[in-house]
This record gives sequence, C-alpha cells and structure tokens, in this order.
Amino acid sequence: MKIYDLHIHRDDGKPKKFISQLEEAGVYGAAVFSKRPIMDGPSYKERIKDILDFCKDYPGRLFPVLFIHPYESGASDLAKDAVSRGIAGFKMICSDYYVSDPVCLELLRTIASLNKPVCFHSGILWDKNVSAQYNRPINWECLLTIPGLRFSLAHCSWPWYDECIALYGKFQNAYDTRPGAAEMFFDLTPGTPVPYRRDLLTKLHTVGYDVEHNILFGTDCRTDYRVEWSKQWQDIDNAIYDELKISKETRKQIYQDNFLRFFGVSGKKRKLAALTSDGSK
Repeated sequence: MKIYDLHIHRDDGKPKKFISQLEEAGVYGAAVFSKRPIMDGPSYKERIKDILDFCKDYPGRLFPVLFIHPYESGASDLAKDAVSRGIAGFKMICSDYYVSDPVCLELLRTIASLNKPVCFHSGILWDKNVSAQYNRPINWECLLTIPGLRFSLAHCSWPWYDECIALYGKFQNAYDTRPGAAEMFFDLTPGTPVPYRRDLLTKLHTVGYDVEHNILFGTDCRTDYRVEWSKQWQDIDNAIYDELKISKETRKQIYQDNFLRFFGVSGKKRKLAALTSDGSK
C-alpha cells in the first residue's frame, strides 16, 4: 500500500526535501495546492508556473492542484488553460462567497466538464474574518445540480461533521440512483481535535453508507512537511481502525485507491450500493 496525502499547501519548501520528508513519514505521494489567489498575491501565471515546476520531476507522486477563486477575471478560461498545462485538480476556499453563488457554479460546471476534481475547505475557517457561514457543509447540497463533478470536503467539516456525514449520504444516494450525478468525497484532514476523532470515525464507518470508497487521507501540512504531525495522525486513525476492525483492504482504499480514483488516475468506479440505513422510504 502506498499512502497519498490529499491536503498539502505550497510554501517555500523544495521538492527534493519535500519528497524526503514524505518518505520519512511513510507517505509516497501528495496533492500539492498552489499558492492562494488573494488581493496583491501571486497572479494566475505565477501560481501555475510555481506549482507545475514544483511537481514536474515527480509524476505519479506529486499532483499539482491550482488554487482558484471564482471571482478571478475569466476564472473558467483559467481553469481550461490550467488543465491543458497539466493541472490535476483545483482547490477552493469559500472565504467570502457561498458555493451556491452563480459565478462559482459556473466555474464548477466548467471544471466538471474538464473531468477534474475540486478540493474544498469545509467547516470553521481559522482566519480573522467572519466566514463560518460560507462553510457549513449543507451549503454544498447545491452541487447535486452539477453532473459529473467530483469534489471533496476537507477537515471533516469540523465542527459540523454529523452534518457532513448526512450530506455524504444524500450524495451517495444520488450517485447510485442517477447516472452521472456529482460524487462527494470525505477528506479526513484535521479538522476534528483528537478527543472527537473516535466519535467521527465510528459514526463514519458504522452509519451504513458506502463510505469506504470515498474517504481520503490528508494532513493540512505545507511543503516543508511536518513529519511527526503526519505520523501522529496516521497512528491515531489506525488505532481507531484497529478498534473498529477496519480491514486492510478498506485502509488501502482510504490511503491509496480513493486518492487515485479522485484524480482520475485509476479507472475504477465505486460499486453502487443501495442506501437504506436512514430508514426512509
């Protein structure tokens, strides 16, 4: 089994050192988010050049992800250009807009048409602004209207992880009953503080939804990788998986297979499963 980290932010770390740090943590590869599009920050050209250069020597191990904002000028055209140049997916943080904003939905329809995934922040945002209202997981219900979109919600939507699990159930039901529906992935990146982790993983794996094919491992590290932090969360999760008797095959899906399917590297599709655990008719 090869471990992939879905959730890495680009800083001034160097690719060779980053790969070495990943290996020290027992991690094979990662999705690396470009620098963020903020006011007076790096331009699109600067962001995409930097992230593609960072990842170029490690194909199959480092997946370049473009951080994009729907209000960037010509955002949909930028997405098309980025994919033509080798971007593997997109990162978005709804820090000052709702995902249901028509401008955002237009960008997401373009991304879906390009068959690339989107990694979203979800849950309370540790910034200095009033932004939590944008990041309740239920806001993402609107993405049911975008056929073919693959997206992940990060940080277990802390503190709303029950809501995030319920939302996942609805997306799974739509995916299993409507061909071509959007597909939601659950990004385990902390998120949840340690005392809440067992409750989260217990609910996630026993709720009755087909979650094992759509869970992703991540750390929220930067490209100056925090080896001990990564090891700590692997150990915490694996100890809980032992208690829950989570199989080696399911762990392989969480750490490897689901990541590759999310980025379209693996042609495997999730098996459809009837969803009846909520007792509804």
